[in-house]
Amino acid sequence: MPDATLWSALADPHRRAIVALLLQRPRPVGEIVEACGLSQPSTSKHLKVLREAGLVRVRQDAQRRVYALDPAPIAELDAWLAPYRELWNRSLDALGRRLDETPDDTSHAPEEPTTKD
Repeated sequence: MPDATLWSALADPHRRAIVALLLQRPRPVGEIVEACGLSQPSTSKHLKVLREAGLVRVRQDAQRRVYALDPAPIAELDAWLAPYRELWNRSLDALGRRLDETPDDTSHAPEEPTTKD
């Protein structure tokens, strides 16, 4: 099971937005601030939580700090969720089979009202 720190980090919608943003490509803090519409101190706090959870890495590029997504914790989360996806897929497949077996009888459909002109 993924570490509780990972779940806690992803519980916040702002942090999930940052993760989604970093999924596209690594970004400097300034771009993250602008894209998320948060203050720089608030963004930095969220990035610290994500970094401590292992979800992001940071590298220094001259005077800028560039953040990138670390796929390892996401892969761990994906592996943990796999049995649940399988459960849902089996349930949806069974529903699909049941619906396919149901006769398509439209003779009992209510008639549309007619209007008199």
